[in-house]
Amino acid sequence: MLLIPAIDLKDGRCVRLRQGDMEDATVFSEDPAAMAAHWLEQGARRLHLVDLNGAAAGRPRNEPAIKAIVAAVGDRIPVQLGGGIRDLDTIERYLDDGLAFVIIGTAAVKSPGFLRDACSAFPGQVIVGLDARDGKVATDGWSKLTGHDVIDLALKFEDLGVEAVVYTDIGRDGMLSGVNIEATVRLAQAVSIPVIASGGVSSLADIEALCAVEDQGVEAAILGRALYENKLDFGEAQRLADRLGGRDDEHADLAAGDGPDSPEAP
Repeated sequence: MLLIPAIDLKDGRCVRLRQGDMEDATVFSEDPAAMAAHWLEQGARRLHLVDLNGAAAGRPRNEPAIKAIVAAVGDRIPVQLGGGIRDLDTIERYLDDGLAFVIIGTAAVKSPGFLRDACSAFPGQVIVGLDARDGKVATDGWSKLTGHDVIDLALKFEDLGVEAVVYTDIGRDGMLSGVNIEATVRLAQAVSIPVIASGGVSSLADIEALCAVEDQGVEAAILGRALYENKLDFGEAQRLADRLGGRDDEHADLAAGDGPDSPEAP
């Protein structure tokens, strides 16, 4: 089980939201690049970035901070980014800047043709983000709830060639209330590509619960508020996940990615 620290960017700072509410943000660092270096030192094998302003605006808003983060970690670990990615030029620019993966959310739901083109142009480097409440997908920085079923969309996106799915339970995100294991497993069982769990991880018990369903296709989890509020020690959590999964750094396949254009493994 790969554990991925999250760095959510708002106005150039590292923050955490509660249930995606931009007005309910807690600032944890004025220097996101230093935070990235910290997680690298703690043993992170991948980083998850979110351009929160970009998600709301529909275009990149935190590029200077993103570039600084990539520069801070170099090519030692892959970095993935979501938020405000709505066209191929933006994807190309981000990948040229050194990002390993882009996460397409709102644009994937609203413009499946764009997702198809992205997967074709950048094979192995496109992840889809499905953010849901009660099984229905939300878009536009979680501000709009659609009638689309998570599993139905995931199956369609899998056919288009996405590398993985990041599944976020909005109701749990930033609430330290535990992972929605049942919904995450349902999704993972329905598709053959890796599912990355997001939202609600708060304790080593959550890590144990995730590791117990790793063989169902839940291959990674994104950690946020629990790390920043020191409720969970990242190094301890990853060591536990490695032990329960019977693997070590050399076998963390998803960390490096297996797509044809994926960067060198960490």
